[in-house]
Amino acid sequence: MIARIATVVVSLWIASPSTPVLRAQASTVIFVRHAEKAATPTAADPDLSDVGRARVGELVAALAHFHLDAVYVTEYRRTRQTGDSIALAQHLVPMVVATKGDAKVYAAALALELRRLPPGSSALVVGHSNTVGPVIAALGGPRVPDLCDGEYATLYLLELAGDKLPPRLLRANYGPPDTAEGVACSHKMRLP
Repeated sequence: MIARIATVVVSLWIASPSTPVLRAQASTVIFVRHAEKAATPTAADPDLSDVGRARVGELVAALAHFHLDAVYVTEYRRTRQTGDSIALAQHLVPMVVATKGDAKVYAAALALELRRLPPGSSALVVGHSNTVGPVIAALGGPRVPDLCDGEYATLYLLELAGDKLPPRLLRANYGPPDTAEGVACSHKMRLP
């Protein structure tokens, strides 16, 4: 049935006297913050907590039927531990783009890498509370505030349509809801 529909559509397109110019296929970038980190005040680069590892499982399940062409992480363990399982499930090797402690420099470097992907590609970016918004902005998306400290369930999907069309941004949640403090902060940061 699908083959017949495709044949009809292609036939109509070829037979059309004014064949439209095909636009480049939209690319999609999904942004998440790393999952919950272990509460180790002395560790500069903590691992994920048990709750964080469970959230990673939820992210793998949420993206199970979404094809990814690339997964980007930072040099920190918490982003690598969040991105590794998704990359493994999608038969990919995560690419590390170092933050070097500067969100704007990181955003520009990562935006350059994302723009190098072929049209129609899909990528996952696992970042930090202060890097997700700057990367979205560096790709031409709307400005979004930094994620709150307790905000881990937020997922942004940015569609880069090209052809002079502005990027479209969707904000959603995945996995278990954030703590009451994280939800309250998130709502406060996004209210006018």
